[in-house]
Amino acid sequence: MGGSVPAAAEWLLVAPVVLTLAFLTAVALRRYALERRGGGVECYLRAADGARPWRIGFARYGSEVLRWYRVFSLWPRPTVELSRRGLFVVDRRSPSPADLGGLTPDVAVIGVGWSHADGSAPTAAVYELAMSESALTGFRSWVESIPPGGA
Repeated sequence: MGGSVPAAAEWLLVAPVVLTLAFLTAVALRRYALERRGGGVECYLRAADGARPWRIGFARYGSEVLRWYRVFSLWPRPTVELSRRGLFVVDRRSPSPADLGGLTPDVAVIGVGWSHADGSAPTAAVYELAMSESALTGFRSWVESIPPGGA
């Protein structure tokens, strides 16, 4: 009977480690499944009003939408979907000192929004994305290469 108490105490110490390793393994497998088909890039996202912090994620380009997935999540569906139709890059900037708490200094920050009903460009961004220069080049190419009739 004296031997079962230490075994139970050991299990209480080992269980959080096992659960953490299982979570990290599941996150890694999910990311591998998202990346293996290509057409994706790592980027940060937040609402343009800045009310929420930057979240790191993985964006996958589709023919009509950009699907953004959180990195540290097991949810199989995208957290945000940005429609390609009418999408505009509203502005571009370097990370501000306030942004550097959640971003690295080597990224570019862009604001994106959608055209108005009359087709005019938006005046304010809805979301902000932060990504490397090479990822930004790919993003801009994706936005600009929409098929005829899609703009």
